[in-house]
Amino acid sequence: MRSHELTQGRTFGLVFDHGEDFFSSLTEFCRTNDVRQGYIPVFVAGFAHVDIVGTCEKLTDPAAPVWSKVQLSNVEALGGGTIAYDEATDTISPHIHVSVGLKEHSAAGHTSHLLGAQVQFLTEMVLVEVTSPQMRRVPDPNLYDVPLLHFGGDG
Repeated sequence: MRSHELTQGRTFGLVFDHGEDFFSSLTEFCRTNDVRQGYIPVFVAGFAHVDIVGTCEKLTDPAAPVWSKVQLSNVEALGGGTIAYDEATDTISPHIHVSVGLKEHSAAGHTSHLLGAQVQFLTEMVLVEVTSPQMRRVPDPNLYDVPLLHFGGDG
């Protein structure tokens, strides 16, 4: 286990508008406000379309990460995650998970890693900036190169 005390910076309330691309809007917000890292304790959302990690196929290696996606439409979502910074590309690296319910299927649910989404009606989010330590993602060759969160100089 890794841990580090986080020094919080600013706290933001974000409202994404109908039709916006979730990750493009989040990236633009972070660029405009010079937010390089932080955490999202919670967000509520309506999404017209989402891509989440998943598959309907039998896994050849159940311990390995799944890289394929499932596409869902017309969902309500609750999510949270972290934002790290990639110095090499000068971009944020969000890691967000959601639980979504399919509205026209009795709100049947799915939970997984969010890959993409288009806002439907609204998305309301709390984002807390972390000013230190540096948060970054480091691929772990012993775990299928999954990029894991590291603090400061660890890893």
